[in-house]
Amino acid sequence: MNMDSDLQIAGDLMEVPHLLQPEREHPVTVAEFAGLAREIAADRSRWAPHVEYDATTRWYHRLRTGPGYEVWLLSWVPGQGSGLHDHGRSSGVLTVLQGELTERTDRGVRVLRPGTQRIFAPGYVHEVVNDSLEPVVSLHVYFPGLTEMPMHESYQGRCAAPAAPAAREAVTA
Repeated sequence: MNMDSDLQIAGDLMEVPHLLQPEREHPVTVAEFAGLAREIAADRSRWAPHVEYDATTRWYHRLRTGPGYEVWLLSWVPGQGSGLHDHGRSSGVLTVLQGELTERTDRGVRVLRPGTQRIFAPGYVHEVVNDSLEPVVSLHVYFPGLTEMPMHESYQGRCAAPAAPAAREAVTA
């Protein structure tokens, strides 16, 4: 039986730079996209100066792009919502930066507070609304970049779309 450990064989990995994975300039995995959203959320100076509010429609600003992804900043005044929709072939990470949003799906209703992340696959159908009395700011990462947002019938009637893949919720502090 070989009792040599990897450290004994390779030595200190920090001393062998050719064995280390190079740091990526852009995210490529779901976890890295969620991490990018948390990183941007944690640095208010990166997003707060761009926020505007529009009483007639949700306001949005593309904050960043990279190979195969986009990062959008959205603001929602009380009562504004997305309507029931999916994101076509895009997956995404929704992160609440300030305020509270309500997400409605065929599985129920969820209140999304600051720091909450929703991670979803293509075809995930939901409606997001600011049901609160305060403005809300959210960050949205789409990969690949968002090219369509098909609308669906409301859940109060019947949902025109087949059941969507479940979103995963990641709550971060």
